[in-house]
Amino acid sequence: MKAIILKEAGGIENLSVANVPLPEAQPKEVLVKVHSFAINPVDMKTRKGGAFLTKLQEQPPVILGWDISGVVEAVGKDVSKFKPGDEVFGMINFPGIGRAYAEYATAPEEHLAIKPKNVSHEEAAATTLAALTAWQALVYEAKLEAGQAVLVHAAAGGVGHFAVQIAKHIGAKVFGTASSSNTDFLKEIGVDAAIDYRASDFEDEVGQVDVVLDPLGGEVTGRSIRALKSGGRLISIVGGVKDHLHSMVEEKAVEAKNYLVHSSGSDMRELAKLLETGIIKPYVSQRFALEQVAEAHQQIESGRTRGKIVIALV
Repeated sequence: MKAIILKEAGGIENLSVANVPLPEAQPKEVLVKVHSFAINPVDMKTRKGGAFLTKLQEQPPVILGWDISGVVEAVGKDVSKFKPGDEVFGMINFPGIGRAYAEYATAPEEHLAIKPKNVSHEEAAATTLAALTAWQALVYEAKLEAGQAVLVHAAAGGVGHFAVQIAKHIGAKVFGTASSSNTDFLKEIGVDAAIDYRASDFEDEVGQVDVVLDPLGGEVTGRSIRALKSGGRLISIVGGVKDHLHSMVEEKAVEAKNYLVHSSGSDMRELAKLLETGIIKPYVSQRFALEQVAEAHQQIESGRTRGKIVIALV
């Protein structure tokens, strides 16, 4: 089968198409013919030598990626949830070895869900790592409730645009930061107050909120803590909560934590319901062919991607 392999850590020139052996499903795994996979910032960070590269190097050749949508080709002997021909999607083996940049991938059955019929494989692949991150961070970690106010940074991005829609579904008031070019997009997906981060300080615009979702880190994390009301919660998905912020957290009487998404078939089934009913809609801004993965990485690296980028194989 064809796969994108990473020859060594570094630039996009280290990504290349190669023929590799077809993976074999273990007893509790399924073999999926991949129709589409999504590109994420963590893919780029891993390609450069950070994030999960060391883990992926345990099973050479190094194949990046965790987000897939496709059709079940074969099942392991102990699989009970799926059968050949089922259309499935999910974030597989994260954090760990997903090997999604390929024509076929194996995945534990517990990491997948049936793809809703009203979305394409490209849209389904887009609704995996980013959507799971938003769901787990807001529902489980922040415990967001109806009537609360939430600040979503980078609200037009992959995680952000799902977080906005999930927060609105819960019944929260949503503030979203983005560039002015994304203001109309933010309003379309449900943001109550769009904030141009270049034109004003978000702290002055939001007052005191109950929850902050931080996919940016750096100085934004500290400023976001100051924007929380007493008892509020900040969830950073990029490790933004550093030791030097602990005194501020205590002084404000808030909670601030770092969070890393994990694979979950049960959560994927919840997302599938939201997709099926139209409560959440993925925005796929660009589609690339398998041979164009390097270009897709360039776009992700720009930091200006609206919604999601996917690779279409079929």
